[in-house]
Amino acid sequence: MPVHDLAAARSFYGELLGCPEGRSAEHWVDFDLFGHQFVAHLSPTATPRITNPVDGDEVPVPHFGVLLSPADWQALASRLRDAGTIFVIEPHTRFAGETGEQSTMFLLDPSGNALEFKAFADDSQVFAR
Repeated sequence: MPVHDLAAARSFYGELLGCPEGRSAEHWVDFDLFGHQFVAHLSPTATPRITNPVDGDEVPVPHFGVLLSPADWQALASRLRDAGTIFVIEPHTRFAGETGEQSTMFLLDPSGNALEFKAFADDSQVFAR
């Protein structure tokens, strides 16, 4: 993922999101993003941002999505709210009562990269149509 400032990335991913740092070098750093390797690479280039409508929300494109358990999702949403995080899309339930019902929230990292965190009460619905 391109980032403009590694110190800001360390603060956001490491401190705010609570992701342990792995290996790093002068121009990149690895994070354990809820069990997945997430690599922030120093890049001066901004990513253009567009949106697509999904269930009444304007979802940022591109974005990176992370699936969490409902309890972990709620804990992260609470931590982010307590920290005064500005959300692109506030934590809420999407597709309520429909196939694919999910808890979701979107936020931007300090470099403007869009992240989605979501949870399904029923994991069989993750890719249901």
